[in-house]
Amino acid sequence: MKAARFHRYGGAEVLQYEDVQRPTPGPADVVVEVAGTSFNPVDAGIRGGYLSEVFPITFPHTPGIDVAGTIVQIGDGVTRWKVGDEVVGMLPMADPGAAADYAVAPADVLAPASRSVALADAAALPTVGLTAWQALFEIAALRAGQTILVNGAGGAVGGYAVQLAKQAGAVVTATAKPAGADRLRRFGADRLIDYIDYTTTPLAVEGQPFDVVLNLVSTTPDETAALAGVVADGGFLVGTMTSGPEDPQRGLRTQRVFVRSDATQLANLVSRVDAGELEVHVAERRPLNEIAAVHADADAGRLPGKTVLVPVSG
Repeated sequence: MKAARFHRYGGAEVLQYEDVQRPTPGPADVVVEVAGTSFNPVDAGIRGGYLSEVFPITFPHTPGIDVAGTIVQIGDGVTRWKVGDEVVGMLPMADPGAAADYAVAPADVLAPASRSVALADAAALPTVGLTAWQALFEIAALRAGQTILVNGAGGAVGGYAVQLAKQAGAVVTATAKPAGADRLRRFGADRLIDYIDYTTTPLAVEGQPFDVVLNLVSTTPDETAALAGVVADGGFLVGTMTSGPEDPQRGLRTQRVFVRSDATQLANLVSRVDAGELEVHVAERRPLNEIAAVHADADAGRLPGKTVLVPVSG
């Protein structure tokens, strides 16, 4: 079989598309014939060695923490799944990933794949969908009637966050480039802002103050502190890249979200997709043998959005 692997840390050029042995499952694992995986920024962080202390890997390493595919083999201790089941999941970040024809997955991280989207496209949901869910509801405890600012809503996490926040009954303000405006309106954004001008003091954002600010972009300490200023007293600033300063006098809480795999939450997200409540947006699909180019495009900021990588048939 074929797999994408890197044998050392480095830039996109360290990724190789090569022949490897098909994996076998441990007692609590299954082997999935991969229909698709997707690129996530953490893949580049692991490849570059920037996360080596957090996610220690063994070389050679196969990237791809999102998996969608069909179970072809099960471990001796697996009772929930059977051969032929179509599944989706977020794999452990330090384990060999799904950028391959076949991948090993712990059985307990998997959920049934959506019946309403192409199986390969289902790989665009797990990591980013779980990030949005955990940020909004586990950390910020967002509820109906509250206001939320999603800063950087044009990305994959932001798209799911806008949809989920709106479905929860929140009033949603989103910042995104004009190219993503129509999609975010379709997702339910009540107000769209092209960009935040961090040079204004104090920061002025239409719709403030917000009960929750979800910051999905890389901001400087000063910019993060300015975002905290548009959070209502007693509100929450949640970030994927930074958390920001807490302010006990205002009751301001801040936290950075570190996504974890959760099959129950993922199954809930899949059910929302199948009910027509949650749209899986895929910006592009590319063959797995182009993974080095995908990483290079991501490093250069050229990816158009969520990219699904599909194994090369034949």
